[in-house]
Parts: sequence; structure tokens; C-alpha cells
Amino acid sequence: MLLSVQKITKQFSVQRSLLGRPTAFVKAVDGVSIDVGAGEIVGVVGESGCGKSTLGRCAIGLYEPTEGAVFWDGLDIQKISEAKKKSIRRKFQMVFQNPYASLNPRQKIGDILREPLEVHGLLESSKRSGFVKELLDQVGLSKEDVDKYPHEFSGGQRQRIGLARAMACQPDLIVLDEPVSSLDVSVQASVLNLLSHMNRHRGIAYLFISHDLQVVGYLSQRLLVMYLGQVVEAGGTDEVLGNPRHPYTKVLLAASEGKGVKIEGEPPNPAQAPSGCPFHPRCAFAEERCRKERQPLLGNENGRKVACWKWDQL
Repeated sequence: MLLSVQKITKQFSVQRSLLGRPTAFVKAVDGVSIDVGAGEIVGVVGESGCGKSTLGRCAIGLYEPTEGAVFWDGLDIQKISEAKKKSIRRKFQMVFQNPYASLNPRQKIGDILREPLEVHGLLESSKRSGFVKELLDQVGLSKEDVDKYPHEFSGGQRQRIGLARAMACQPDLIVLDEPVSSLDVSVQASVLNLLSHMNRHRGIAYLFISHDLQVVGYLSQRLLVMYLGQVVEAGGTDEVLGNPRHPYTKVLLAASEGKGVKIEGEPPNPAQAPSGCPFHPRCAFAEERCRKERQPLLGNENGRKVACWKWDQL
């Protein structure tokens, strides 16, 4: 397994005493597990603030989990040496949501793409410039773009540059954090097609994070639905989208299909999470048990998992 996230929790302090000691915490991710195999595309979807991006940052090693473990190629990244972590980090890359903030405006594109090669000691220095031009060509940009600055490109082009930077290290897996959310629909399609092409022809695996079920459904083979830091439904993408069993997934899918459905109320404050099922304050099917007890994420032999007491009645 390329990536294995095992029951991780990530909490942040949201309040401190006069002495600077944390006095209140919020769980951005709460007991989430996820595996991504070679060449696999796994989607993670949910509303803004549900913990998707924090999960991705924990998976890539940018955040250290408060609890649980993250394994790269079977190695616990919290227990290996920094030298060993650096040697395998190039295999696990990330493309960030904002293409305008993720590129250094003072660096030329060629320098941005050469940097990871230099950091990881990849290729002879004389071959790096040629390799950078090949990368630009692979993501649909011109080889002459090496001497341009980020402000000379559109949002879609900048996201392609971000993907080229991630690909520079020839990774096995890329975490994609809302890679097309800030792009126009037509530009979204071109970036998604590029991602699909790279998966098919180079075997790169993706952990694809998005709030848009339709976008995730286009690429992913398996899907996890998150709400308030927890996974509430998981399974094959076609199964989850074709027959959603959790009330949250149902309304999320209906809303994404433009059926005029919206989820009642606002997501609870993570610092004051409700007891029982985290979705019960907004759920039309909630009963007393839902308010008191949290249903574990239970599954069947087909890998379908649902965290709802009434999932088989809906």
C-alpha cells in the first residue's frame, strides 16, 4: 500500500490562557482511516471545514497527527529518521488549492520546477533544464515558458505548473487539494483530463480532495464522504453516488445535481461538536439514539461503509 492513514486525529488549539497554555481544542480530523494503492484514485468529499484539507496535509506529512499513524510504503513517517523521510518524500507530493498563492511570484517557472530536482538531488545539473522543458510540454505548456513569471499565466495554467512541479520528483502518489475549485468550468475539464491522462499513462495515484461530488466522481474509483472531521460513508464511487446510504451523502449529492435541495442549517462549531452522530442537528431522519450515540463506521463484504443507525432503512 502506497499510503495508509490509520485512525488519525488532528486537533488544534483555539483558545489559550494568559500564560499561553492551550485551554480549548478543535478536532479537525477525528479518527479517520484511508488507504491508497498504486495507481489508485481515492476521492475525499465534504463541505468546507469538514477536515478534508487537514487530512491531506497529515497524509503528506505537512501536519503531524495528534493521534494515529501515517504510513508511506509501509513506513511510519513519525518513527523514521529525517534522512529516510527525505529520501522517500519525493514519492509523495501535493498540489494545493490556490494556484495564485502556491507559486513564488519572484521565481521564474524554470527555477520553480528545477528546485525540487535540486533539493532531492535528482538528475545531473546539465540535464535538469531539458527535463523541466519536457515537464512543461507534458502538462500542455510551452517549453519557452521557463523564463516567464507566475503572474504571466492564467489560473488554469498556474495549476498545470503546480502539477508539473509535483511531477518533477516522479512521484508515486499526489495529494490534490481542491485542484480545480478556483477555475472556470471549461478550464476545470482540461485539468481533470490531464490528471486522468497522467494516471493512465504514468500510473500516478491520487488522493483527490474536493467539495464537488461531480468532480470527484469523474476521476475517483473509491470515495470517502466526510462531515465534521469524520468519515460518514465510504465505498466504490459508483456505489456511493448511485445509491447513497447516509442522509448527508444523499442531500450532498442532490444539491450537486442541481435538484434544488439544500442542507438545512449550518455545520456545527467544531469546537462544540454535538453528541452522538455529528450530523443529527441537520438530519431529517434523526431520532433519540442518533442524538446520544455515535454509530461506528461499519461495513460489509464489498467494502461499503456507513456511519448511520438507520442506513438500511433509508
